[in-house]
Amino acid sequence: MTYNDSGPGSEIARDFGQIYDSHLTCVYRYISYRVGDPSAAADLTSAVFEKALTAFSTYRREKAAPQTWLIAIARNTVTDYLRRSSRRNTMPLDSARYILSNDPTPEEAAEQKEEREVLRICFSILQQREQEIVSLKFGAEFNNRSIASMLGLKESNVGAILFRTIRKLRQCFQEWQNGKGRS
Repeated sequence: MTYNDSGPGSEIARDFGQIYDSHLTCVYRYISYRVGDPSAAADLTSAVFEKALTAFSTYRREKAAPQTWLIAIARNTVTDYLRRSSRRNTMPLDSARYILSNDPTPEEAAEQKEEREVLRICFSILQQREQEIVSLKFGAEFNNRSIASMLGLKESNVGAILFRTIRKLRQCFQEWQNGKGRS
């Protein structure tokens, strides 16, 4: 079979390829925040882009920006995944990855890993909506207005929820640090 790169299919492939290249990292980070497992996040990201490609002919840029459209697909995909795996509000402890940064000493690496695990535990304690908003804000890098629009909330409500949620995470983490100091 020969490929003709001047037909209408090539324009669709090119347009979708640009969307894929521009938004792959954002979609993966969002999903990674939500599921906490890098392997599952990669699989789900693939599924999102497969669904997006299948539905690309119905996508209308005037209705939603590509990132908003993809995150909507990602949200539904993650919801289905969490429902199937019955892991709502939980994050596996072994999902925290050790990331080399300026070659830390083994002690520093162990402490960093422990801190990431504690942060995952603290994150898993949050309510579903709080997890969703934090994931959209820091994983997908959406602004409060976009999050509000996506979730049907007021922008000020999103800001208040984020403020309280970050305060909860900080308090949980500080309690762990205080408890660690007493051991």
